[in-house]
This record gives sequence, structure tokens and C-alpha cells, in this order.
Amino acid sequence: MGAGVARAAVPVTTDLDALRAAAAGCRGCDLWCRATQTVFGEGPRTASLMLVGEQPGDQEDRRGEAFVGPAGRVLDQALTSAAIDRDALYVTNAVKHFKWEERGKRRLHKKPTLSEVSACRPWLEAEVQAVRPAVVVGLGATAAQSLLGSSVRVTRDRGRPIPWGSRTVVLTIHPSAILRVQDQDERRSAMDGFVADLALAWAEASHGRA
Repeated sequence: MGAGVARAAVPVTTDLDALRAAAAGCRGCDLWCRATQTVFGEGPRTASLMLVGEQPGDQEDRRGEAFVGPAGRVLDQALTSAAIDRDALYVTNAVKHFKWEERGKRRLHKKPTLSEVSACRPWLEAEVQAVRPAVVVGLGATAAQSLLGSSVRVTRDRGRPIPWGSRTVVLTIHPSAILRVQDQDERRSAMDGFVADLALAWAEASHGRA
């Protein structure tokens, strides 16, 4: 943690608006310095299913909304295929600021460190406590490890319900992974697996809230 960095206190509240306002001032790691803004989660307070990604991307950072860039479009396609209404979900990220490196005129994603993920975990925990979803989906390795610890592996543990206290976690790939697949048949297969994982999570969530 850099010199002069001060962690914003996470309010003891289940009011998502209050949490969002407080998170806007978080200085728990250095990522806020280069980010445009904090990108907090969004969705209904009553959502039974929560999706957790890694961090905002370039477009999310500019717009202040989660999953509105290319990966968000893949997510929307998968949700449609799984017959899931995105408006019924709470969508957030393990890290709330965009970490990037400059490549020409482009701002490219850079993987957050363990300390950056740890610094942001209290905000994710506060979101879980506020929404109280029955099922939480970890999208990709960073989200999975933020939820379940460093020993978890998406390739090994994906696609099955994992007990997590009074809730259930389902792990799957991050939609950006599908974008990186060049072969069309392999991309279609990756998308089919992603849709199946989301459908499983939605079926688990439909059994009732935690």
C-alpha cells in the first residue's frame, strides 16, 4: 500500500446507496489514483443471484457502470441464452477501480494484485451482506479467489454448487476469456459452457434466498 493511502471506512449498513457513496471515497490501495471513478455494483436489493467479476474495464471506468464493455456484451448474450433477466441480478466486481497500462492511445487491463483484491474485499463483503443473495457466481480466477481463497481453481471447481456459509458459490470463466478464443468452434464451446454454468447458478438461486 502506497504512502499516504487511507482506507475509507466501510459503513455498517445494508443501504446500497450509502455503501456506493462511501466507496467513491475509498483510498484503500493506489488504484484510485489512475482510475476515473469507483465502479460499484448495481442491481436490485432483492436479487437472489449475484455475479462477481474481476474489475472494471476501460468503458466501465469511463461510464461508472459494471459490465458495459465487450465482456459485458458477452455476458448479456450468455444471460439471454440461459433465459436469465439481467435486471433481476446484482452485478459487481471484486475490485472497484480500473487497473490499466498504457499501450499507445489505449488503456489495457492489468491484473490486480493480491493486496489490491484484499483491500477491496470489505466492499464486496458489504455488498453480499446488503443483497443477501442465495447464490454468488465468481467470474474468473480473481473473483473466485476473492470469494473462496487462493486454493480454489476455476478449471477444477467450476460448474458445481460450492457451499459458502449460508449461501452457495458457483464458479465459471470470465466472459472476457471467451473474447480471447480465436477458433470459432472453440469459442462456441466456451460460450456453451459459460451459459450452462449461469443456468445452473440461476436454478440454484431459484430455490430460495439465503
